[in-house]
Amino acid sequence: MNSDVPDNRNRISRRRLLTAGLAAPVATAVGAKLVQHDMPWQAGVANAPAQAITTGSAEPRYLFFTAAESALVEAAVARLIPADDLGPGALEAGVPVYIDRQLAGSYGRAERWYMQGPWAKGLPTQGYQTRLTPAGIYRGALREIDAAVALASGGGAAGATFARLAPAEQDRWLQQLEDGQTKLDAVDAKDFFALLLQNTKEGFWSDPIYGGNRDMVGWKLIGFPGARYDHRPYVAKHGEAYPLPPVGLKGRVAWLKSE
Repeated sequence: MNSDVPDNRNRISRRRLLTAGLAAPVATAVGAKLVQHDMPWQAGVANAPAQAITTGSAEPRYLFFTAAESALVEAAVARLIPADDLGPGALEAGVPVYIDRQLAGSYGRAERWYMQGPWAKGLPTQGYQTRLTPAGIYRGALREIDAAVALASGGGAAGATFARLAPAEQDRWLQQLEDGQTKLDAVDAKDFFALLLQNTKEGFWSDPIYGGNRDMVGWKLIGFPGARYDHRPYVAKHGEAYPLPPVGLKGRVAWLKSE
């Protein structure tokens, strides 16, 4: 990347990301549907509730990611939506857990998608065009990104990984992936970055039942009330701040913590 480019060109703006995210669906990776009295998850599948996917500590138990893969994803999402004076970022919100559960389930296997050929490079309006599943894209891209970082750090220096880079260097690599300047053999770098960014936004704003948006920090940031059933007392109060805390499919954060 040209070193003459100003630093603010390479910095991924949290405010720009959050603003753009409001116009995007927040849970497109979640393929399950609410049918009659069913909950939108199945036991042992990717969409298990957050309370069922952690061990006795606060650290998540990953189902899909290896240790090296989870370290890269954790570092990457922490740069895409970093913690700052606005509140917790994607890492603190559990976004890596959300992505892991999706990739370990039917979304990661593209079970509900048409995955037959042809696989020619399509137009942006033509949607998903690769023969790889989302899980396959992540597995190939994460491996090759760490390999590229190691190669650039001195011909494959031992221990050189994306997760161990300084934040400014991580931003530079993410920018190069977004621009397609970093070439990956297994997948298209721009396609992977777009998928990672989309899944990061989904995990930050989807219902906490899917593993992300821990303590509903994403909803609190944008003032989203969540799944409250009755907004009638506030419909006519234009220009006033909504006074109530958000509610998820399993209730409020305070209720969950008291269980």
